[in-house]
Amino acid sequence: MKNIIITSLLLTSVLTFSQEKNDSIKVLREVTVEGTRENKYKKESSTTVSKMPLKDIENPQVYNSIPANLLKEQVVTNFNDALKNATGATRLWESTGRNGDGAEYYSMRGFAVQPSMVNGLPALTNTTIDPINIDNIEVIKGPSGTLFGSSVISYGGLINVVTKKPHQVFGGEISYNNGTYGSNRVTADVNLPLNEKAAIRVNSAYTTEESFQDAGFSNSFFLAPSLKYEVNDKLTFLVNTEFYNNTSAKASMIFLSRYSPLSFDSMELFDRNYKRSFTSNDLTMNNNSFNMQMQALYKLSNNWTLQTVLSKSSTKTNGYYHYLWDSANGDEFTRFISKADGTFYTTDIQQNFIGDFKIGNMRNRLVAGLDYYNSRLINGGSGWVSNGIVSLVNGTDSGVLTQAGTDALLTGSFAGNTEANQEIMSAYVSDVLNITNKLSVMASLRLDYFDGKTSQYDSEETKGQVALSPKFGAVYQIVENKVSVFGNYMNGFKNVAPTTVADLDGSNPRIKEFDPEQANQFEVGLKTSLYKDIISASVSYYDIRVKDRVITDPNNINNSIQGGEVESKGVEVSIVANPIKGLNVIAGFSHNEAEVTKESPGDGYLGLRPEEAGPETLMNLWANYTVTEGQLKGLGIGFGGNYASEYKTLNRANTGTFALPDYTVLNSAVSYDNDKFNVSLKLNNMLNEKYYSGWSTVTPQRLRSITAGVTYKF
Repeated sequence: MKNIIITSLLLTSVLTFSQEKNDSIKVLREVTVEGTRENKYKKESSTTVSKMPLKDIENPQVYNSIPANLLKEQVVTNFNDALKNATGATRLWESTGRNGDGAEYYSMRGFAVQPSMVNGLPALTNTTIDPINIDNIEVIKGPSGTLFGSSVISYGGLINVVTKKPHQVFGGEISYNNGTYGSNRVTADVNLPLNEKAAIRVNSAYTTEESFQDAGFSNSFFLAPSLKYEVNDKLTFLVNTEFYNNTSAKASMIFLSRYSPLSFDSMELFDRNYKRSFTSNDLTMNNNSFNMQMQALYKLSNNWTLQTVLSKSSTKTNGYYHYLWDSANGDEFTRFISKADGTFYTTDIQQNFIGDFKIGNMRNRLVAGLDYYNSRLINGGSGWVSNGIVSLVNGTDSGVLTQAGTDALLTGSFAGNTEANQEIMSAYVSDVLNITNKLSVMASLRLDYFDGKTSQYDSEETKGQVALSPKFGAVYQIVENKVSVFGNYMNGFKNVAPTTVADLDGSNPRIKEFDPEQANQFEVGLKTSLYKDIISASVSYYDIRVKDRVITDPNNINNSIQGGEVESKGVEVSIVANPIKGLNVIAGFSHNEAEVTKESPGDGYLGLRPEEAGPETLMNLWANYTVTEGQLKGLGIGFGGNYASEYKTLNRANTGTFALPDYTVLNSAVSYDNDKFNVSLKLNNMLNEKYYSGWSTVTPQRLRSITAGVTYKF
């Protein structure tokens, strides 16, 4: 019944996206058109999705925008809650804090993806992203290797965070949120013009939070100073920096066995232990991250702009990481633990030429660029040791969960020092050609050279990889700026670093190199922006085929071979609407079918849905009504939620299938807003539903929670 309710609500509205040029325009609009009808969740255009200014309705690629004002209405305090507004996206893994890949994992269009980009540039993290510095989130669909390369994308898409920028209006706000599970959060957003040409903006957040389970916590501090300096009419500098520190105790991840026949056939034991964290607050992980972007924009002429960008990231991991591994007896799990110590550095330099010019009567919007990317991953720390047995049947845990006791177990288990480096040099060009006012075509191409090494074989010569990545698209506006049909062919690729292989008995170790993996998508769809832009929608069908995946040799576990294939296809519907004055709606529906079509014999995946693909069907809805006139002006009421179908977190013919049940989680909010204050109250998971996420894992999600907030504006 709950599913039917959400489906009917989805079918009553329609979507598109609009983008304010900067926050000063937002301020101005709030002053000049206060009380008028406004589709405030809509983002009309983007400068990063295609690396050039392009309206959504004339873009042959699908993307969802999640604006900051929506996050404020929903009292969002974490990145996962923000992503729940994106069509077809759902979280697989919470942040582990591990070095290199410790960020949250999401599933999009059948493939796992991590948040990896800020302002269209690589900005990796080993934990989560604080929402205080978000102007909007762009969830870009499909394999986008042509414009963004191989290191920071997924075959299903990518997640790009657009940060808040300084502007020439003094102001800001300070907020405090308090909630269940010991949640306390203080945030500040202050913008200060220095003179007519320069301004700085500082966003900051301090958050403490406990787990809904019997142990676990997170304490974090975030600081993001940014600077904008307009030297003259031609030259502008933008500098964005982010500092993040997080100390947490994380619940053990519960892994079902990948190598033994499945011994669980229901959720009963997991439901019984729903509030067990299988950790202690003594086993902590500390994660530090730093992102810096420096950008120079130089206007060469009325038709050409030169963009020079330097982006640097560094992350640090230090602390205890542990997980529970299935003993394959229908009851017990063994805890494995290590103390991680690692750092990850990335550097990206881009030089872009952006043009808007005519050849004859045909308009060209073109970007041509050079891209250099370098990453260095350094790991040390202890090895892995077993630390107790957990029984789900008896609720017992024989592990040592104190820091001193765990350190004693880890004594002498140093894993050694390892280092992995990769270097990528790329050139790309993309052109959008308006053949007529209504018909435009896009043609893009990227040339990518990759070289990757690890400390295991630095002395050996390895050849680099070369990849070509094309992209083509066409848009025909049936009704100009109102209704368009589109189609695209997009390519994504993954450079595979050389790896050490050996004979079956472990002898004859050697380096083996691979060709890049390739993903190709074909997509068709419809976009609308109707009734004075108050009802907008996109509907699309896509088919993604991945080939040359590196898989394990069925005759030698110490060897890898190339040749795995996957097909993922589906339908997505996204909606943004302002059907009546004061009422704003954002909603989405997706259905994905994914299948492994080629693999090594005996791996057990052939013909089955990949475990990273997530639930087949997802729906999201948020509707907010704000009183715009009278004594109750500024009073807002919001309601919405998310639905996910049954999800096969483990799905292998040789071990079995374990499905996490479908769920519907409903949320509501009430707020009062005026020129100086905002007061809000948010209720998440209203029905206190038990639900899970996973990726060959079983991870309980948060139960009912309440957050109250107050904001002072100046």
